[in-house]
Amino acid sequence: MTAPVVVLVGPPGAGKSTVGALLAERLGVEYRDTDTDIVATAGKPIAEIFIEDGEPHFRELEREAVRTALDGHCGVLALGGGAIMDDGTRKLLTGLPVVFLDVELADAVKRVGLDAPRPLLAVNPRKQWRELMERRRPLYTEVARTVIATGDRTPEDAVDAIVDALELRPAADAARPAGREEQA
Repeated sequence: MTAPVVVLVGPPGAGKSTVGALLAERLGVEYRDTDTDIVATAGKPIAEIFIEDGEPHFRELEREAVRTALDGHCGVLALGGGAIMDDGTRKLLTGLPVVFLDVELADAVKRVGLDAPRPLLAVNPRKQWRELMERRRPLYTEVARTVIATGDRTPEDAVDAIVDALELRPAADAARPAGREEQA
């Protein structure tokens, strides 16, 4: 069984997509996002799935996308913000190198605005985001091996913090034989 080298969790605007892609590049592995997998499977955007099929159907698709990705992806994996709400998903994350990318509301708003098509934030997005985080923060921290605050960091700084916290070896380091320094 293969497992991701890093799993990123966190709320909208935390930087999962941006940081995940940069981290995968740094580590020389593939990047995968379960939200992208869900859109490909359903053939329509997540907002449409919520409207046309309802949140329970979306959560079923999400649960299956996470299970499939955890079983077959050995790179950096980003989960949708609500994936951790599922008990089964949290169990699947046990023992994996999960990083909670934490962000405060003001920083999330700067990054994604809260007018983007996010079904759970459609009405009074600031209030909804706060309530969402009250429910989710304990679950994010429950599954995380480490928490990285992204609000005051550039995406590159967040990648550095993840590499350091999980003691990962970037692709260039992994290719170099142990004990040998690169010659100038």
